[in-house]
Amino acid sequence: MGTWAFLTNHAIVLFFLAKRPLITGRELSGLIGITERSVRNIISDLESAGYVKRAKEGRQTRYKINLNLPFRHHTQKDKAIRILLEALDQERMRKGARNRKASSKVNKKGSPTPF
Repeated sequence: MGTWAFLTNHAIVLFFLAKRPLITGRELSGLIGITERSVRNIISDLESAGYVKRAKEGRQTRYKINLNLPFRHHTQKDKAIRILLEALDQERMRKGARNRKASSKVNKKGSPTPF
């Protein structure tokens, strides 16, 4: 029986492009375990669909993600991909929780600090 995963290679590439906007195709292929050509094809798919824009910065390419676009599956079209990317980025979520915890502490005047 073949192996399967909950996330497609498209979702994984999108996640890494969002997390590391200057990542190269070669770095992505090494991280994900697919060929560089497959990575480039996926980026092209994502760009054609409007999820990704690329801009040259000198010799590098910077990727920008349109977080407000919906999922492509008809059962999830009412949800933005931002939800998935935020859920996958546990490091950012932990930092956000620490920041919220610190900001909820009482300030010097004895009143709670705002968010």
